[in-house]
Amino acid sequence: MNEQLRFADSGEAADLAAFLGRLVHYDRAAAVRLQAGGGALAVFGRPPSFEVLAVRTVRLARPAAAPLDLTVSAGEFLESVDEAPAEATVPGAVTGPPWTGVLPPRGGWSRLPGLPAPGAIGAAVAAAVAEFRARDEALPAQHRTRSQRDRIGREIWSRTLGDTDLPLRVAHAAQSLGFLRPVRAAVTAAGTAPGSGAGAEPVALLSAGSWLRLRTPYGSVATRRPGVGGGLGALQVRPV
Repeated sequence: MNEQLRFADSGEAADLAAFLGRLVHYDRAAAVRLQAGGGALAVFGRPPSFEVLAVRTVRLARPAAAPLDLTVSAGEFLESVDEAPAEATVPGAVTGPPWTGVLPPRGGWSRLPGLPAPGAIGAAVAAAVAEFRARDEALPAQHRTRSQRDRIGREIWSRTLGDTDLPLRVAHAAQSLGFLRPVRAAVTAAGTAPGSGAGAEPVALLSAGSWLRLRTPYGSVATRRPGVGGGLGALQVRPV
C-alpha cells in the first residue's frame, strides 16, 4: 500500500500542487524525486530548458512512517494531492532520468553577497524576457530558426544577476515556478531544502562547493557555478 502523507495545512498542499502543476506544464512526463525525513518532504524537479534543479519543501503534520526517498511521476503525485484535508498519496516509484541521482548537498551552504532586491530580480527577468521577444521578432523570417532562437536565449540567460555569478536563467526559473512571488505573512522556511540552514532573508544566494542556489521562502533553484561543468550536464551521478 502506498504511503499517505499529511501536510501541515491546506496552504502547504496548495503550494505543492502549484509546483507540481508547473513542472507538468513544462513536461507532461516530468518526474520528481521525493525525500522525507522528520517533519518535512522535499520535492526535487528539473524543468526543461532552464538547466536547473528546483526544490519545494513541504511541512508535514506528522513525520513520514519511514524514511522516504524515491522518484515518482510528477503528474501522478499531483493527482493524489487533496488540498482540503491536506493529504497526498505517494505513487509507485518510476525509473527516473539521470538528474534524479544528482542533488545539491544537504549542508555546507554559505550566503553570498551581491544579490539584488527581490523587486530588482523580477525587473531583470522581465527585461530579459522583453529583450528576447524583441530580438526574436526582429529576425528575418528565413533566420527565425530554432538554432537562432536558442542562440539568443543562451546569450541572454547566461548573463549574471547583479554582482554575483548567478546566471539570469536561475532567476527566470524561480519566477516561472512561482518562487519569486510576494511573501505571505505566515510563510516560514518551508521553501528551503532540508538541512540547508534557512535564514531570515526572503531571498538569498547561497553556495556550496560548485553549486549556487537561489533560495526563497517558496522554494529554491540550484545550478552549478558557471564554468564548472556547464549547468548540470557534466555532473557525476551520486546518491545524496
